[in-house]
Amino acid sequence: MPLTKVDIAPGFNKQVTQTGAQGKWTDGDFVRFRYGLPEKIGGWEQILESTLIGAAREQFIWADLDGRKYAAIGTNKVLVIYYEGAFFDITPLGTALTGCTFDTVNTSATVTVNKAAHGLEPGDIFLFSSVTPPTGAGYVASDFETNPFQVITVPGSDEFTITMASAAGTTVNGSGSATVTPYIKPGALGSTFGFGWGTGLWGGGQQVFSTLNGALLDDTAGTGGSGTSITLASTSGFPSTGTIKVGAEFISYTGISSNDLTGITRAAAGTRSAHSSGAGVEVFTGWGIESLSQTLTTDPASWSLDNFGEQLIATIKNGQSFSWNPINSDSNALNTRATIISNAPTASVMSLVSDRDRHLVMLGTETTIGTPGTQDKMFIRFSDQENISDYTPTSVNTAGTFRLDSGTKIVGAVKGKDYTFILTDNAAYVMQFVGPPFTFSIRQVGSNCGCIGQHAMKYVNGIVYWMGESGGFFVYDGTVKSLPCAVEDFVFTTKNGNNLGVNFSAGESVYVGLNHLYEEICWYYPQATSDFNDRYVCYNYQDNTWVTGSLSRTTWVDANLYENPYATEFNSTGTGTFPTVQGVTNINGSTKYFEHEKGVNEVDTAGNKTAIPAFIESGDFSLNPDGTNAEFFMSMRRFVPDFKTIQGNAQVTILLRNFPSDTEASSPLGPFTVTGSTQKVDTRARARFASLKIANTSTDENWRFGTFRADVQLDGMRG
Repeated sequence: MPLTKVDIAPGFNKQVTQTGAQGKWTDGDFVRFRYGLPEKIGGWEQILESTLIGAAREQFIWADLDGRKYAAIGTNKVLVIYYEGAFFDITPLGTALTGCTFDTVNTSATVTVNKAAHGLEPGDIFLFSSVTPPTGAGYVASDFETNPFQVITVPGSDEFTITMASAAGTTVNGSGSATVTPYIKPGALGSTFGFGWGTGLWGGGQQVFSTLNGALLDDTAGTGGSGTSITLASTSGFPSTGTIKVGAEFISYTGISSNDLTGITRAAAGTRSAHSSGAGVEVFTGWGIESLSQTLTTDPASWSLDNFGEQLIATIKNGQSFSWNPINSDSNALNTRATIISNAPTASVMSLVSDRDRHLVMLGTETTIGTPGTQDKMFIRFSDQENISDYTPTSVNTAGTFRLDSGTKIVGAVKGKDYTFILTDNAAYVMQFVGPPFTFSIRQVGSNCGCIGQHAMKYVNGIVYWMGESGGFFVYDGTVKSLPCAVEDFVFTTKNGNNLGVNFSAGESVYVGLNHLYEEICWYYPQATSDFNDRYVCYNYQDNTWVTGSLSRTTWVDANLYENPYATEFNSTGTGTFPTVQGVTNINGSTKYFEHEKGVNEVDTAGNKTAIPAFIESGDFSLNPDGTNAEFFMSMRRFVPDFKTIQGNAQVTILLRNFPSDTEASSPLGPFTVTGSTQKVDTRARARFASLKIANTSTDENWRFGTFRADVQLDGMRG
């Protein structure tokens, strides 16, 4: 029999059944399409051994007038600069707490810091200064002042604990003195939930914090598998009965015995997961009964980063705005911290610098500057031209305000060629500079097209792309329209056993990255069972094709100033090593920094390689070459591999089925190992339908597949 060519169109199509997807690719991981052919994606290398504390939420790269390049990365705990192979901590500082004293316990490294109404929480980072060590404990001032510290537990509103590098030599109470200056708080690690009409327990008051003393498994049991109790570091301040929140899980309890919560019920709000020892615990106190339904979701920490000339502009989501000047960065600027922008609003969803006209625009900001309680998430305020510290409109400046009217909040904005594109949770707006006296014009250009998250939109070649608030993709190219997507059901539906679609409750974590080297826009998102990004969906805007996969990235910056893309990966159980924090735990997780499109493996800073297990699978195709005699079984005697590129080995599997409802099975002799010198492969494949899978499993393997040709013939009507 002559060889039959099987044509398979580029891109994934997950909108049809496996058998209905003849001539299409249906699944894969770590693959892209280039010139219509599928290939394994490029590798990545870890840039620094140090890992950042917390989850990176935004990344921005720019250069100063002397051509020095900087990358700013904002996590839920810190703001850092990457410059010439090193991280630098520029996290802004909050209000100093003076008059702190210490309690120590002989032979214990746990020290209690006393300060009324300190407002700190487990995992917070702070600096000590002006330290007089506790008497007789064996500590000197430098033991406290050399590095930042992490808050370990908060037994009460007037005290918190830290872990020293060595044990105390005596027991003292209320000894010594110090000033504590907290790092500014960007916000929560993930989405947080409240109850009833407020963001705490209905009718509740003070929020009390502790940590787990012992890990919890993803089951019904408590600490140690007892099934009845959970052990905390401290239960001080906890009500006798109530509900705690650990991660995204609510756990009710009916009593307290020492530091144990007794009579527990796991997954009180329907969500249960594993938690490590030291994980944060929160509970609300006050009158009223908590409601575990109709909960409210508050956004995780995030940043908006931009540059005003050489200056970095950094705005905490729903918080303050800061600037950092890199001039003379090769001397002392890298050792300075970002500082608050004077006279600027103190609560904004985000900020950006408008191109050409150079106004600092605050979106979702205060109606009264300096009063966070007046924040209106549909209100926009912009500075005077070339002056980021003047926001009060006058007859002699270009500062001003206006309010959008379609939606409940501004979600995000991106800069186009000569406009700013703004998305609310319902509508799209275009903001353009027109000059005095109005400064900007603004017009609504779309409705029912809200965005899922602040970092889920991207401007590319005159077009804005974004992921919708409730599903689907959209574009703006002068008109707002839906973007057809051949994997839409898979990405936005989580039912019938598919848990790989987006977790809408954690939609603010979605991050879109451009990889112009391969004309790709990729949305990294948390799947249904996760609060952190662990999946992606990519759109090739040149070929109009889609792929999905499992790469975990929380930020991504395209190759521009740097030769390749730079991206971050979050590990929820990792312990960050930068900045160097005394007593640091894994309560905030950690972030790795990678350079992409480097080689074909994942490589750490020691040069150790990890394989990138790429694969791609087609829909079913009939072994009958002309579609006639469909009732007949067909026999595939051999196939001829065709790879444009192959490095190492590739695994080719022929998957067989006789009816659409059958479970596919590999051909008896497969999978087949193919190299660059393989001319043909003998098979023993017999079925009505077959599908093709190309994969690799080892390091130093790479491939780009061409066409599939096979020798097939009629082989009877019985299975």
